[in-house]
Formats: sequence, C-alpha cells, structure tokens
Amino acid sequence: MGPGKRLSQDSSLAPQLAPEEVPKYRSANTIIKLLRNVRTVAMVGLSNKPERPSNFVASYLLSEGYQVVPVNPRVNEILGQKSYPDLRSIPFDIDVVDVFRAPAACDAIVEEAIAARAGAIWFQLGVINRNAANSALEAGLSVVMDACMKIEHGRYNGSLHLVGMNTGIISARRAKFKL
Repeated sequence: MGPGKRLSQDSSLAPQLAPEEVPKYRSANTIIKLLRNVRTVAMVGLSNKPERPSNFVASYLLSEGYQVVPVNPRVNEILGQKSYPDLRSIPFDIDVVDVFRAPAACDAIVEEAIAARAGAIWFQLGVINRNAANSALEAGLSVVMDACMKIEHGRYNGSLHLVGMNTGIISARRAKFKL
C-alpha cells in the first residue's frame, strides 16, 4: 500500500444512504423487529454459486433457523431448497423479501412483493432504489435498504463482537433476546 492510500476508501460494503435517510430506511427498531419475527425469507436473485454473496447469506440464514426460499428462474434448487421463478409462484406466505438484484429491477420486485402480500422488503448493501422503497412503505411493507441481513443479524445477536468487529453497540450486557 503506497502513501496516501487508505483501506477505508473501499466503499463497496459501506452504506450509501445519506445520514438523514438512515432513520427511514435503516431503522434499528425495524431491523430488530424483522430479525426477531420473520421466519420465511424469499431471496430474489439468490445464486447457486457458493462464492456469491447471496449464497453465503442464504447459507448463514439457513444455519440460523430461517426458512430461505430461492427466487431464481434459472435453477430448480439452491442449497437444498426448491427455487421459484418469481415471488408470485411461491405457494405459501412470505415474511420478508431479501433483494440481491440491481436497483433498476427493484420497482418490479416491490410490485411482486406487494401482490404476494409479503410483510417486508430488504434491499441488500448497495441496492438503493428510493422509488421502490417508498412504494413498499406506501403499501404497508416494512423496508430496510442498503443493509445486509447477515451482517445485521450478527450485529444484533452479538456474534460480530466475537470476531472483533465494531458493531456500534456498546454494552457490557448480553443481549436480552436471541434472534
């Protein structure tokens, strides 16, 4: 690393929302409520390739007891779970739709989530579409945008502390709840 270069300049995983947008789209209360109460996570754009972030997040959520429902029209099964071509094809209730797609695809995904009567939509890190997020909010869905479900789960259940990460939560007490 040469002079003047800093590791902190890699913004690929850094949240991209403006500070005034954080309460609306990354509310700690909303995140904790979702992580505590949801069980069925439809993952739009889940890849069957183990090296892809979506696959890693799905593996983690499965290990934490969540039901992960792949939404990928190109494959029949991912991580041992039946894959569906779209949200409308899922024959049971969806608690949250976790989006691993380009921001331009989000408007249509939100329309499908509303039609499927999902309870929430979660746009992964870097997936920012304010129009889609506002449409979801207007339809009564909870919204989290520009955040990773796996990272937030680790932040609030305390497991990120175990690997020495600064979660922004300062406490000498163990969490009163288990996610």
